[in-house]
Amino acid sequence: MKNVLIISASPRKNGNSDILCDRFAQGAQESGHQVEKIFLASKNIGYCRGCGVCNSTHKCIQQDDMAEILERMAAADAIVLATPVYFYSMDGQMKTFIDRTVPRYTEISNKDFYFIMTAADTEKANLERTMEAFRGFTEDCLEGTREAGIIYGVGAWQAGEIKDTPAYDEAYEMGKHV
Repeated sequence: MKNVLIISASPRKNGNSDILCDRFAQGAQESGHQVEKIFLASKNIGYCRGCGVCNSTHKCIQQDDMAEILERMAAADAIVLATPVYFYSMDGQMKTFIDRTVPRYTEISNKDFYFIMTAADTEKANLERTMEAFRGFTEDCLEGTREAGIIYGVGAWQAGEIKDTPAYDEAYEMGKHV
């Protein structure tokens, strides 16, 4: 059994990327894994201030929800990062979240990472810029991570449209095989 942590950066509950998070979770739970989803829009997470205090203390000076999320990340075996793609990149919630991992990023090591991206765009290639940003974080900044799976949920504009795309079943199957 693995401890799976899903980070949903959708600003809309039941938005397309959030739906894929739930579908992934369903597959993982049915395979016996422990799953927790964190919906970033419901959390209080401030922007990184670049003060550098955390470089020596490994704690952020901000008193918000990020410390608890970092604790869960350090304990997870597998982490799913999910975002809608706006203007060829991850949304602001996901970028702010990634920036705020600095205090404990060295503890987010030796983990499997899964990525879920959704967009109205119909070309998977246009989501590669977002994937490269994710790789910059997971491959270049974290130790011993493994890119375990990618879901490109394309062609979905309105909330719920993702259910009519191949990504819906892909998310479930990927979750089953964590």
